[in-house]
Amino acid sequence: MATPDYLQQVIVSARARAVRDRRTYSTRFGLFRRPSVTSMVWASLDLLTIFLAVILALRVRIALPPQVHVLYVVPDLIEASPRVLFLYIGWFAACLIFFARSYGLYGPIQNRSGLHEQRMTVQASLMSGLLLCGALYLFNGIAVSRIVVALVVLFSAVLLCVRRAVWRRMAYKRFREGIETRNVLIVGAGRVGYALRNHLESLNHLGFRFKGFVALTEREAESGDADVIGDVRNCLSLARSLFVDEIFFSVPADKKLVIGMVEEARTAGIDVRVVPDMYDGLAWNAPVEYIGQFPTIPLHRRDFPMGAFLLKRAMDIVLASAALVVASPVMLAIAIAIRWDSKGTIFYGAERIGRKGRTFCCYKFRTMVKDAEKLKADLEHMNERDGILFKIANDPRITRVGAVLRKYSLDELPQFYNVLRGDMSLVGPRPPMAAEVEQYDLAHLRRLDVLPGITGLWQVEARQDPSFDSYISLDTAYVENWSLWLDLKILARTVHVVLSGTGT
Repeated sequence: MATPDYLQQVIVSARARAVRDRRTYSTRFGLFRRPSVTSMVWASLDLLTIFLAVILALRVRIALPPQVHVLYVVPDLIEASPRVLFLYIGWFAACLIFFARSYGLYGPIQNRSGLHEQRMTVQASLMSGLLLCGALYLFNGIAVSRIVVALVVLFSAVLLCVRRAVWRRMAYKRFREGIETRNVLIVGAGRVGYALRNHLESLNHLGFRFKGFVALTEREAESGDADVIGDVRNCLSLARSLFVDEIFFSVPADKKLVIGMVEEARTAGIDVRVVPDMYDGLAWNAPVEYIGQFPTIPLHRRDFPMGAFLLKRAMDIVLASAALVVASPVMLAIAIAIRWDSKGTIFYGAERIGRKGRTFCCYKFRTMVKDAEKLKADLEHMNERDGILFKIANDPRITRVGAVLRKYSLDELPQFYNVLRGDMSLVGPRPPMAAEVEQYDLAHLRRLDVLPGITGLWQVEARQDPSFDSYISLDTAYVENWSLWLDLKILARTVHVVLSGTGT
């Protein structure tokens, strides 16, 4: 049976767009697709794992005195030049990376089970080991110990399996805590839709969070079901307001409707899938992915830059840890000054809205008098900012020590702890209050697609600009043009802004 016409059109349209963007070289399987940052990060980790396996294999095979490091005796372990050893290990590593990528081991973990991932890892290691043995035979590598080769293959498979299992366990833990989850809308509130909802909720460790049903017919819209939160006409608006990452079609829909929604979703960066059982069968070449036990067809998928995200997170942890250590004497002095200057707590914790609307407690040094929030209503007429922002140049609630802390942004030093917890990043839009988010337009929610930051593009470009539109446009520009290089440039400029004392 054939795939419905509109599914074919969507798939063909997606492929044509990929060709236009020159993101693929050939084949629909993506084997020769230009490697993403994520793939390169995972490949680099695989290389490090293989290098560790080689060291372990040599250590196990050759008994060395404890004071002699294995790297210093590599030339004596084989009769050939060390360069030959590196060539063989490089061939093994290249083969393993090739098979790992072709087996989909560098993709999202939700698309495969842990058992399947382990099986594919072992298979990739064994296939690479066979090719390594073939290379040794063809090039007469008799000087290389076959026991060392066997140990390298064995240790590589074990270490790769352990590393991937640990990463999966860490990811599952974050998903259960509601961090980095994928919000889902389901079009159609019928039997299949409910079955899919129940299935996703039973697999909460995979990181999918059901946000509601979207009615496709008037009967569903008027059913009175509390889980039906809208109809298909306002599906994309609902998706943006609820920070939805994926839309699932569980019932057949009009061809033009689906194609139009996929195009709009592509612009908004939202993935779209269908449950193929509802579409009169599948073509043989239609890509199918399983979400737990449910087969789905991805009509559009945005490539999440997991590799770049991991590098950003690693940079956050390293720099935030170093900053807390270096600034600890200063923070102690600030704490003493705050306690001496006015009554109240040293730290101020406020509820803020983070990525995808997640609420967290943002920490700062207290810079205002006690019960400052209760005095805010009496000062509304003095607000100097446009729109929903609130800022007063000579705020009477600010203490003497608080004015100095704000001038040099020292009150934000405790937020390095928020960075270590994963609530914030070093660079990103400032975390807003819930009262501000309630007044956002739909387009403003774009700034909540990323982790909030201690500093950001607005802080270094237009810190004194009272315009709310400027505030939003700069944050949106950061979200849409983010890169590690941009983060580094913002951090460098932040140092100049802090030292110049432009804070208020």
